[in-house]
Amino acid sequence: MIQALFHHLVDYAGLFPPAGLGMEAAVREYARERRSQDAWILGRFVVPVGRLGELAAAADGRIEDGPWPLSVLAASDEDRTRLDAFLDAHPGRFAVEAVETKASSVEEVAAKARFFSGLEVYVEIPHQEDPQSLLDAIARTGVRGKIRTGGVTADAFPSAAEVARFVCAAARAGAAWKATAGLHHALRGEYRLTYEPESPSGTMHGFLNLFLAAALARQGWGEDDVKALLEERDASAFTFDKGGVGWRGDRLSDESLLAVRESFAASYGSCSFREPVGELRGLGLL
Repeated sequence: MIQALFHHLVDYAGLFPPAGLGMEAAVREYARERRSQDAWILGRFVVPVGRLGELAAAADGRIEDGPWPLSVLAASDEDRTRLDAFLDAHPGRFAVEAVETKASSVEEVAAKARFFSGLEVYVEIPHQEDPQSLLDAIARTGVRGKIRTGGVTADAFPSAAEVARFVCAAARAGAAWKATAGLHHALRGEYRLTYEPESPSGTMHGFLNLFLAAALARQGWGEDDVKALLEERDASAFTFDKGGVGWRGDRLSDESLLAVRESFAASYGSCSFREPVGELRGLGLL
C-alpha cells in the first residue's frame, strides 16, 4: 500500500511560498533528499522557465545520480524554445519531464497543448466555477489538469466542495491531474498558513484525504461522498495494511491505488518535503 500510494508523490517546490528558498538552498535540499531513505517519495524539482539558468549554475557538481527530473512553469511558445535550448546546453544533467501552465478557456487549453506538444503538460484551471468543460478539453487535447489547493492566505484555499467537484469532473472527463500548494499535512485540519511565528491559522486540506478521495472518485463515487472523505480529520477512520487502505467501511486495494497514481492523480507540489514525510512517519506509515 505504501509504495502504491506515495511513490514519487511530492514534487519539490522549495522556491515557492511559504518556504520561498533561494535557488542555492533549494538545490541543496533537493540534492540531499535525493540521497535520503525517503527519496522514493520525492518527485520532480519545480522551477520557473526564467530561472533555469540559475538552476544549472546552482546544481553544478551536485548531480551524481542521473539527470534531475524537472517540472517547469512555462506559458508560451517562446518558453518552449527556451526549454529546448536549455536541454541542448545541459545534456544528461536535467530531464524536463513536465510543464506546468495555466488556462481559463477551452481555446487557451488547446494553445498550451500545442506549445508544449510532446511533453507532459499540466494546465492549472480556476476552481471557482464548474471545471467540467475545461477538463473535457484537457482530456481531449491530451494534456493534464492542475488544481491549486491552497496558498499563504485563508482565501487561497478552495472549499472541500470545490475540490470534490474538480476531482469528480476529472474522473468523468478521464483527465489526469496534479495539485499544488497548501498540502503540507496528511490530514485536513487547522494549521498555521506560513512558517512565520505569528502566522494566522486556517483550514488546510490533507494530501492523504485528497489522493484517497481521488481513488474513490475514479471508482464512480459522487461529489458528496468525495467531499466527506476530503473533510475527514480523524486518523483512526483510516486503516492501512499490506493489501490496501480502508476508510469507514470502504476499501481501496493496492492495485486500485497504483492505477490511480499512474493514470489519474499524479502528484502534488509542496515547498517542503520534510514536512509531509514527517506527517507520514508520525502516522506510522513510514
